[in-house]
Amino acid sequence: MTKRLLTVDQIMEILTTSVPRLEGLTRGCPEAWLYAVTDYGWSVNDQLAHLRACHDVLGGNMLRILREDHPAWKGMSPRTWQKQTDYFEWRFGPAFDVFRVQRRELLEVLEPLPPEAWERTATVTVPPKKIFEYSTRYYGDWMAGHEGAHLKHIERILAELDTKRRGPS
Repeated sequence: MTKRLLTVDQIMEILTTSVPRLEGLTRGCPEAWLYAVTDYGWSVNDQLAHLRACHDVLGGNMLRILREDHPAWKGMSPRTWQKQTDYFEWRFGPAFDVFRVQRRELLEVLEPLPPEAWERTATVTVPPKKIFEYSTRYYGDWMAGHEGAHLKHIERILAELDTKRRGPS
């Protein structure tokens, strides 16, 4: 069964609220919490590093589809890309500032798009030599859905740290 893609309005709702949501979640929390690795396995800072890599790949794919006439490329997963970056070494504040700018620049392109632009496609080859036609909307759906999940993980990490701080009830 094929997954139903989010609507463009749903994608844009998530992409426009992710940065303010992350800012709200982390505002005022102790800095040590941003780097604490909890039972979840990743810190808040690790989550942000992953979101930045996802934005590079998925947002970059969206922009490429919009700027080129039916481009073709070899697909790369955000996890593969993140291993090639130093994002996990960044401090949260500067990394979040870059993420904020990156998102603003993407939204400046996406917000005025006519509906048909969301259906523009690229030919993407993924190992082992599978060929897919992926649209701007496909990558927007992937990015939005993935970000939503990671923001929930960040909420859980911070709640876990707050529970540990308060101690047993």
